[in-house]
Amino acid sequence: MILRRLGVIGALLLSGCMVGPDYNRPPAPMTPTFKEAPPENFKSTAVWKVAEPADNMLRAKWWEIFGDPRLSELEEQVAVANQTLKAAEARFRQARQMVLFNRAAQFPTISAGLTVNAVGESSHRPFIINSRSATADLVLPMDLSYEVDLWGSVRRSVTAAGEEAQATAADLETARLSLQAELAIDYFELRAADRQKQILDDAVKSFMAALTLTQNRYNGGDAPGSDVTQAETQLQTAQVQDTDITLQRAQFEHAIAVLIGKPPAAFGLPMIPLDGSAPAVPVGLPSMLLERRPDIAAFERRVAEANEQIGIAQAAYYPTVTLGGIAGAEGTSLATWFDWPSLFWAVGLSMTETLFDAGRRRATSEAAIANYDAMVADYRQTTLTAFQQVEDNLAALRILEQEVRQQRDAVASSQETLRIFNDRYAGGVDTYLPVIIEQTLVLTNQRNEADILRRQMDASVLLVKALGGGWHVRELPTISSLRRGPLF
Repeated sequence: MILRRLGVIGALLLSGCMVGPDYNRPPAPMTPTFKEAPPENFKSTAVWKVAEPADNMLRAKWWEIFGDPRLSELEEQVAVANQTLKAAEARFRQARQMVLFNRAAQFPTISAGLTVNAVGESSHRPFIINSRSATADLVLPMDLSYEVDLWGSVRRSVTAAGEEAQATAADLETARLSLQAELAIDYFELRAADRQKQILDDAVKSFMAALTLTQNRYNGGDAPGSDVTQAETQLQTAQVQDTDITLQRAQFEHAIAVLIGKPPAAFGLPMIPLDGSAPAVPVGLPSMLLERRPDIAAFERRVAEANEQIGIAQAAYYPTVTLGGIAGAEGTSLATWFDWPSLFWAVGLSMTETLFDAGRRRATSEAAIANYDAMVADYRQTTLTAFQQVEDNLAALRILEQEVRQQRDAVASSQETLRIFNDRYAGGVDTYLPVIIEQTLVLTNQRNEADILRRQMDASVLLVKALGGGWHVRELPTISSLRRGPLF
């Protein structure tokens, strides 16, 4: 009868309520569309058909939109070899184990011990007239202790640990995307350096031919010595720039090696000048960023975790209820140890309430509320920053597309002007100074054209990163899956 009553009381306690606020995702600043229009080549692609939202998503292997097999090969190596990514993955595994640690509080704690005592009693004990005696005591107790989650503190702790694990999983994806984007940018910077070197190599050859022309004219008495020195200066300046660009290339190559987990001495890339144009990147709607950006998802999960901490703090105002029990066997010898009369047991329930703590619980509760407010602010700020990054790179791509057309015209015009001045100089009509000036303009315009293409590729990568790559919030592990684990 006593056990039955205790079981009923336990069932009632186990069905207790949860104190604290329910979680609702806080609203974030939002607009129906982006302010910056995409480049013209983006608009012509199928990814801009609003009626087919599935097309408005980047794929997991987003780097394939650049159509570069060497880049794809390098990106595949980041996920398996980068040490920063391995550290982020280890932190996620650590967070998952904390879910199981907190889940353990939902089950009783059972312990056992063995006590063997032999006591020889003194014959001179007071009030004892018999002779000296000795007794033995064999005890095997098992203790059970269980704190009833009457106010939801334990359940909220498990949920909070799960939400932190989800946030850590999102942190892992943020790190993965950042490293992938960094690799792509370094790769295009290296190829842009290759194109700059190609331009400078061609310029050096052209300037050597021009120097030969001025020397021949000087030797024939048709040009002053200043023409030769000017041509020499032009050539030497280009040679210095040609040499300097190799330093930039080497540094980018070293950076790529480290990103894929290799020492720079064991890695190399052939010279491949950057060419082509920036790809069309599917952008979608601003509201999609909340589901596609892992850093936003991480902050949102930490907002939910902070909400659970408020409930945990408020539960401290209520009594703590603990169920306890002990059972075992006690005897004076092995022969009688497990006889029915040697068995003992006891069960009980205790309830404790803090009457005075000098404001500790109130301070904890107010701190939890303040932390929640801070998390909400961080979540909204991260969302605003995401919108800015998308707008910045959309604007960059749209404006750079116009710059490309203008720069190509400038290159063509300067090359035609140089041809005219070369003909006039060879015919003795002009001095060499106009040729020098135009050679500098041609080289500058060619290098600017290559640099604009580099900036386009970088802006495309940064736009992909700002959109979250090919990630989606549904890829986060569920709290129920995080809770699964061995009980022993």
